[in-house]
Amino acid sequence: MTDQKVSGFSTRQLHVGTSAAPATPRALPIHLTAGFTFDSFEQGVAHFGEGTGYGYTRIGNPTIDAVEAKLADLEGGTRALLVGSGQAAVSTAILALAGAGDHIVSSTHIYEGSRGLFLDLLPRLGISITFVDDIANIDAWRAAITENTKVLFGESISNAANLLFDVSAVAALGRECGIPLVVDNTFATPYLFRPLEHGAALSVHSASKFLSGHGSVIGGVIVDGGTFDASLHAARFAHLVAPSRLGGASFAEKYGADTFTGYAKESVAPRLGPTISPLNAFLIAQGAETLSLRVREHSRQALALARYLADHPAVESVDYVGLAGHPNHALAQELLPRGYGSVFSFTLRGGRDAAAHVVNNVQTFTHMTHLGDVRSLVLHPESTSHAFRTPQEREEVGVHPGTLRVSVGLEEIDDLIADLDRVL
Repeated sequence: MTDQKVSGFSTRQLHVGTSAAPATPRALPIHLTAGFTFDSFEQGVAHFGEGTGYGYTRIGNPTIDAVEAKLADLEGGTRALLVGSGQAAVSTAILALAGAGDHIVSSTHIYEGSRGLFLDLLPRLGISITFVDDIANIDAWRAAITENTKVLFGESISNAANLLFDVSAVAALGRECGIPLVVDNTFATPYLFRPLEHGAALSVHSASKFLSGHGSVIGGVIVDGGTFDASLHAARFAHLVAPSRLGGASFAEKYGADTFTGYAKESVAPRLGPTISPLNAFLIAQGAETLSLRVREHSRQALALARYLADHPAVESVDYVGLAGHPNHALAQELLPRGYGSVFSFTLRGGRDAAAHVVNNVQTFTHMTHLGDVRSLVLHPESTSHAFRTPQEREEVGVHPGTLRVSVGLEEIDDLIADLDRVL
């Protein structure tokens, strides 16, 4: 309010007590507001003309900006964009790079939400997809690339066979062909592995998982490595190097090495609207402050549980990259020196009935479709996350009738082993 004195109750209940005293909090403040006031006519003009300051949370918010800076730094990137979910992060990243008439090459071993996006929605927008089954075969990736390929996509650690993605090899192929590699790094987290340091152009996360860590919020993030110069590939990314529709600077001119996230933040996310709540952003930042502590313990416990299961007579196989028998174990020792992650799957000899018995009778493990929680979780992929794949497609990614996926939490390892030992 100004110096004008008002007496109306309705006016006072709206305007009095809405301005906090200036202060410098040690914890990140939550700017839980739809929009921000302009101090002058000129400030509003500058905001919309030059992008300075804040006007509306869908476009920018100080809390969200601070969390973006934190996550970009942890991932070894130059800029980040925080959005409403991990699925929104994948969608926004893809739509920043590809449009009608374009093509994507992806690993078969990806999250079902991403696979559904690629198979069911993107074709309706005129974007085609080719999947690579043998993700370790660089010649298979090369053979899948066409003149209109705009994105290579994979996951650092796959679900459910726990396969490692050779980011360096595929990123090198991408640079050779002028195509950015986008890596979903949710399972590994930046504490265990940073794809941008291995040549990926963009790293995406479901921040709902390990970054927040407590199963309380939904969010997603795209982190730019700042290494892919779109201006060098003008024919492939015309929408990034062309002048604006009003004749102004192109996105490549405005954002340089951060063109991808600059375009995503200015043109894709604000228009599609996957805005994250500042409160959720704050909680993700709170979780990220203990990321190393949690993931280190998650990994230690998962390895102990995987070793126990590998020796159990009821268990046919364990797909955990931390075990010596896993096909990618040697690569994991090179790429994941801090630990092998929390999530893995194991297959029971008794098939689906045995899996159902375990799910229905465990007590310390929680049955739910989530991962990266401080609590240990269990899921039957064949009937849930991978239900929309054919039996053959499930077999190809390591999902069998008796397969269970676990996300190992922070309970006492003896309690987790005892819970499974009782029901196996």
